[in-house]
Order: sequence, then C-alpha cells, then structure tokens
Amino acid sequence: MSPRILLLGKNGQVGWELQRSLSAIGQLVALDKSSCDLAHIDQIQTAITSAQPDVIVNAAAYTAVDKAEQDSATAFRINAEAVAAMAAVAAKRNALLIHYSTDYVFDGSKPVAYVEEDVRNPLSVYGKSKAAGELAISNSGCRHLTFRTSWVFAARGLNFAKTMMRLASERDSLRVVADQWGAPTSAELIADVTAHALREVLANQVEGGLYHLAASGETSWQGYANFVLQEAVRLGAKLKAHSAEPISTLDYPLPATRPANSRLDTTKLQNAFNLELPDWRYHTQRMLTELLGNS
Repeated sequence: MSPRILLLGKNGQVGWELQRSLSAIGQLVALDKSSCDLAHIDQIQTAITSAQPDVIVNAAAYTAVDKAEQDSATAFRINAEAVAAMAAVAAKRNALLIHYSTDYVFDGSKPVAYVEEDVRNPLSVYGKSKAAGELAISNSGCRHLTFRTSWVFAARGLNFAKTMMRLASERDSLRVVADQWGAPTSAELIADVTAHALREVLANQVEGGLYHLAASGETSWQGYANFVLQEAVRLGAKLKAHSAEPISTLDYPLPATRPANSRLDTTKLQNAFNLELPDWRYHTQRMLTELLGNS
C-alpha cells in the first residue's frame, strides 16, 4: 500500500519541486500557507488530523535571514516551536517526519567541510531558530529524516542567480562577496534526493536521521556570480556586466552574520543511500537554460 504523504509549504522553492518528486511515491496532500500557516501552531494539528499521513514533509520555514534579527519571535515560532509540535504529533502517530535545515546552524569557523556531528554554533537569529528546530526533532524521538542544505536555488521564486542577472543588465560593474564559501544546491536536487531517501527508509533499507544534502564542489558567492553571468551571456542574455569584482564580507555588512564556511560534507548521505551528488554547476546550468528559454 502506498503511503499517505502530507507536504507543508508546497509553494516554496523546495516545496514546489517536492510536489513533483513525491507524487510518484504515494498519496500526496500538499498544503500552502493559506491552508496551514506554521505561525499558527494549532493549524498543524488540524492539518495532520485531516490528512492522516504516514509521512509528514515540512518544506515550510521562516527564511528571511536579515529580517529575523528584528523578528526573532516569528522566526522561532515557525522554525522551532512549529517544528516541535510537528515532531510531537509524528512521534504519537509513528509517522516519519522529513525536515530541512541549514548550514547557518554552524559558525563557519571550521577550515574544512562540516560533518553532521559537528557542534552547532549559529551566529544569527535565523541560524539559532533552525538549530532549535533540529534539536526539537531529535528530542521528540520521532522517526525522521532531517536534511541540512545550503545556498538553495530554483528557477521558481527569487534567488541569488536571478538577482545577479538583473543587476548585470542594469549596471556596468558588480561587486560580490568572495570570502564566504559553499555549494549552491538546487531545489530540484533536494526534492529528488528526498524522494529516493524516503523510498529507502520506508523499505527499511536505511535508517533515518540527520544528513547533509548539498551539491558537490564548492565556490564563493563571487565565483557563483561569475559562473552565472558567463553562462547567461553564453545563452544569449544581454548584460552590461559580464563578471563581478571580489569584495570581503566586511565591505558588505548585513544585519545577520553569515558563516564564512558553509561547506557540508555529504559522505554520510552518499554512502547510506548509494548516491553520487552532481557538481553545483550542473543544476545551475539547467536553471539558467530554463530561465533564458533555450533548449
């Protein structure tokens, strides 16, 4: 019998792709914020009671990193308290909870890629709220798959690549931070890995738990910007600026402190689920091709 799957946050970047990848696995009930707003925790219990799911997939989150510095109550309500409520219901129902976390739970001071067991030390309100959500899940005792990911992008919605192309069409020069490192990771990849992992866990082939999920390779924000602009020009985009000059984080202050090192070691995920994760450029190229209308 196919599982009943409840997806929350269906219209976000990851949620939109999850609708595609999860629909082939079971009976999918996908809700958006208007049907289940995590800021109103009572709606979570109502949604789960109505859907009676075997699997709860939480793709909803408070992701306004800088705004969270002045709105910590809402960030913690959605990223921690709502997740704790979800985990408690999942434990009671013996349902599997799938949840997404972030590189921002780390302070970025480690010189190499982070592994799952590294100590959390978030620098921002957003990072602290996501770390609290992770802890709530592990403390609940529920069956879970928690995926930490980084630098998420998709053709749908706003993202760094789209911003760079817009600015490059308006300006003769760009300056982008070059001392923060990570791996741009597509919502498409996250959704496909989620579906694969879900199948394996439901078949009792692999245990749940916490896994790092990011594309392979690494780059800086400046390196990412330059790749995007060069590919966009190759695909026919008319841009004034074809590259970005490097600047430091100190040159571009923001309300929320970002980790300098967002690299996530995905060895545990790849070994457990027999996966090979593609280089970050692969899905970036796919997104740019989709956006610029070439085949």
